[in-house]
Amino acid sequence: MIRVLLVEETDLVRGALAALLTSEEDIEVVGEAPGNEQTVPRALLYRPDVVVIDIDGSADRALCASTELAARLPECRTLLVAGSTPPDYLRQALALRVAGIIGKNAPCDALAAGIRKVAAGERFVDPELAVLALSSAESPLTPRELEILRLAGDGTPTREIADRLSLSVGTVRNHLNAASRKTGARNRIDAIRIARESGWL
Repeated sequence: MIRVLLVEETDLVRGALAALLTSEEDIEVVGEAPGNEQTVPRALLYRPDVVVIDIDGSADRALCASTELAARLPECRTLLVAGSTPPDYLRQALALRVAGIIGKNAPCDALAAGIRKVAAGERFVDPELAVLALSSAESPLTPRELEILRLAGDGTPTREIADRLSLSVGTVRNHLNAASRKTGARNRIDAIRIARESGWL
């Protein structure tokens, strides 16, 4: 029996994944976590064979959690689930040699197949995500600049971005200016457009 820990912020999606996996004869969902900050503590508690982590919206924290898991619980394997994740994060995940990564558009049975593969010590990489990661131009922006650009692109005011990320307003403005300069944009709006069209956001 393959023991699985599910990490997903949305209750409805987490429940759907749990129901899907529970229907498999050789897979048991031994625990769930509502966010990446709970990944390592719950993995240490439940000792799963595979941790399935949805990285949409929190790719940085998911990659940090998977790296920490590899160090603290090396017998546990990580399978990342990605939807609208920028190619840069996919490349980073592949460079970190996570055990597996699968797209949300993959067939339902692909998730169970991926879990079985990584549990057996093999690597599982969704072909569509591999092509996306390898074919997109590499972003010149740092993860922090991308995070701030993403928030600005969602219409979040500078002050709120600063508060949310525990930064000063000046630091946020500096990151936005750096992003504009690195992308050759005229302003932050143009930088957001370029980053989106390049698949970095």
